[in-house]
Amino acid sequence: MTFKVTLLGTGGSAGLPQIGGADGSGDWGLCDPHEPRNARTRASIVIEGAKGRLLVDTAPELRLQLTAKRIGRIDAVLFTHAHADHIAGLDEVRILNRILNAPIPGYSDELTWAELRQRFDYAFKPWQPPGFFRPVIETQVIAPGEVHAIAGLPARIIGQDHGFIPSLGVRVGNFAYCTDVVRFDADQLALLAGIDIWVIDCFTKGPRHPTHANLDQVLEWVAALRPRRTILTHMGPDMDYAALAATLPPGIEPGYDGMVIEGEMM
Repeated sequence: MTFKVTLLGTGGSAGLPQIGGADGSGDWGLCDPHEPRNARTRASIVIEGAKGRLLVDTAPELRLQLTAKRIGRIDAVLFTHAHADHIAGLDEVRILNRILNAPIPGYSDELTWAELRQRFDYAFKPWQPPGFFRPVIETQVIAPGEVHAIAGLPARIIGQDHGFIPSLGVRVGNFAYCTDVVRFDADQLALLAGIDIWVIDCFTKGPRHPTHANLDQVLEWVAALRPRRTILTHMGPDMDYAALAATLPPGIEPGYDGMVIEGEMM
């Protein structure tokens, strides 16, 4: 049985282009502004199976991301961590509630839920039907190593080191999504053994970063895990699409906003 993964956004925390530039129209860093695949919104994906769609993170551009890919319904949301580029679109859940006509199931760890409740306390109050004038999320606490049936998908939760805080990755069948990670320990890497398709954080080609993987680290992990296909996400301003596509080893490629991938249940 197959499922579909849509990369809604593949950019770093500031997106691309970043605010600024010589004329104020945007700072592209080392990326070619004429290459449309360099235009990147903040990192988020949708995993779609036969029984539903799982949204991973609510990026600031969530409304634009979902409408661009004609995704009109989401059945559950998983938050990898509480950094703003992964949660700032949470208010868009209100419209997803209206489409479902129900609170939306949400999944994350205790630390993330605690921070989200501080910032978006109104989203976690009980629903008072009819209608939705605010987002309503029903929370479930999850932890690394667990497997949960989320939107009809068998989602294995991966623990990650994001430098100053932990974050979560998710594996479904032969596919894994690991954004915002700078280190894995041996047990965490073991949960990724046997993956065929891996979407992985790779912020820079340059020196090691305190909170995100660089290209050298990704190449080390790929050598250990040997996925058939590795797709880079959460890319920063030195990660030009064409330059990466021309120089990366076989089996490794840059992602881009709107990219669609097919995976298989195992």
